[in-house]
Amino acid sequence: MSGAIPTVVLASGSRTRAEMLERAGVRVTLAPAAVDEEEIKLAARAEGAPVEDVAEALAELKAQRVTRKHPGALVIGADQMLECEGRWFDKPADRDAARAQLQDLRGKAHRLVSCAVVIRDGERLWHHVDRARLTMRPFSDAFLESYLNAAGDDVLGSVGAYHLEGLGAQLFHRVDGDFFTILGLPLLPLLGFLRVHGVIAE
Repeated sequence: MSGAIPTVVLASGSRTRAEMLERAGVRVTLAPAAVDEEEIKLAARAEGAPVEDVAEALAELKAQRVTRKHPGALVIGADQMLECEGRWFDKPADRDAARAQLQDLRGKAHRLVSCAVVIRDGERLWHHVDRARLTMRPFSDAFLESYLNAAGDDVLGSVGAYHLEGLGAQLFHRVDGDFFTILGLPLLPLLGFLRVHGVIAE
């Protein structure tokens, strides 16, 4: 593809997603989208929507909100959902919520669903949904407290109250799925799309 390299905008305030793209050689502009995720999730839950559909809807809504202010740019919206035994989990509000969440996930398998959507001038050009399955080991309460002490406020920035790339790895017995998907972005398929559109080299 010839011509100027398209501007890439990430409709998110996620430091992890931004770093993933930057480290992969994609220069991005951050433009967090204001979206009432809780209202959308409540409506989706009432309709019996699967988590994949919710993640996709939230990712697209974020990108659509931002695309209006960035004409011509490739705007990436992304979202991640965590489901365990039919229950959806959100980012914990505080340390007590993180503790309760990890106690609920302890010794069980859960699913992470990550979706990315790319919008340009209001038109959806591409999307991809990927899934991972993670099994937490039956760690002790003493370990849980030491983990929360060591991880600090970082646990509040993840739907699972963990970062697999850090101390969170100690919580797990088994991990099945793409590492980038677990971090919150199906990066490799997204890089393929960006390659086709001249953002990075073929």
